[in-house]
Amino acid sequence: MIRTGELAVRAGTVIAGIGAATALVNRITLRQLRDGAAEVTEPVTVCVPARNEADRLPGLIADLRAQQGVPQLRVLILDDDSGDDTYRAAIDAIDGDGRFTVLRNDIAPPPGWTGKNAACAKLADFADADAGVLVFLDADVRLTAGALAAAIGELRRARASLVCPWPSQGAESVAEWIVQPLLCWSWASTLPVALGNSTLRPSMAVACGQFLVFDAADYRAIGGHATVADRITEDLAIARELRRSGRRTTLVAGGRIASTRMYRGAKELDEGYQKWLWTAYGGIAGSAAVGSAAALAYWLPPLAALAGRGRIRWTGLLGYAAAVAGRLLARSTEKRACAGRLAGSDVLAALVHPVSVACYLGLSARSHLAHCRGGLRWKGRPLNGSR
Repeated sequence: MIRTGELAVRAGTVIAGIGAATALVNRITLRQLRDGAAEVTEPVTVCVPARNEADRLPGLIADLRAQQGVPQLRVLILDDDSGDDTYRAAIDAIDGDGRFTVLRNDIAPPPGWTGKNAACAKLADFADADAGVLVFLDADVRLTAGALAAAIGELRRARASLVCPWPSQGAESVAEWIVQPLLCWSWASTLPVALGNSTLRPSMAVACGQFLVFDAADYRAIGGHATVADRITEDLAIARELRRSGRRTTLVAGGRIASTRMYRGAKELDEGYQKWLWTAYGGIAGSAAVGSAAALAYWLPPLAALAGRGRIRWTGLLGYAAAVAGRLLARSTEKRACAGRLAGSDVLAALVHPVSVACYLGLSARSHLAHCRGGLRWKGRPLNGSR
């Protein structure tokens, strides 16, 4: 008779194996954007909400000024009540380029709005009425010279309302390379993206708010960011609203054309994940279910490999190997800017994947606790009351 412990290890190994297989499918099939797209013939407005981004924003502005293949480009930047020199940094980086406009906002977001959603809505209101495409970019994103043309070309090729090019996520500190790759791994190991892109099911949408490319008419048809005014994960929420209205959204690999360092260091990463993880799985019960499955798949097999004997040890080793492989495949998919090559830190992070999962679950628990206590803030603004 198979003992309960061995059965649990087997179950965990199967889950880890399915995750690795799904990551392999995505590594092979996920559509990849690259420079060299045809020239964009329609007007394009790029919207950049920026709060306390004086050190990051000039790099993005330089990249936008260097864009090729988008002759009818307009860029709107909103200094969203920053406490640093974001406005001056933007003006200096633009250096008189007439395609750029810098706006200032010095009031708090309206009740029922998150700061970012209010900023995006304000920018969209200022966009050219004849713009065929609206692009939303975070200030920490970096672009190749053909990034916008490639992303807009994919929007039209796919006949989609929204294209999300997933940027390569940079990680420099120990905390970042342990935790940050989990963002891509979370969908790469659970959803065959080609299948998700082929359906209108809202539950199968994947989006990245750092780089969103909309058909402008479809964006306005659903009400734009006003539709998701109180959502902290506004990227996923707006993708789902588009799908509910019968409009297509699609995720593509954008690592060859876009990169970002989402959080800098352990403190910023901790604050960044706490602000939204409580929303990730529909509440405390959903988070507990996901945490239990993660413990079964990514803690139990390595524990069995270390402490088990005979068949149970070999089963645990297989499960651990599957988890490491899935992590590496997901990271390789994300880092196609380097032709999929992995750094030594990526391999080390994959080897300590159980620690990464523990950190992620700890952040989730802290996020729920902070939300219950009303203590969620981001860039100096309270977030409680948002969804």
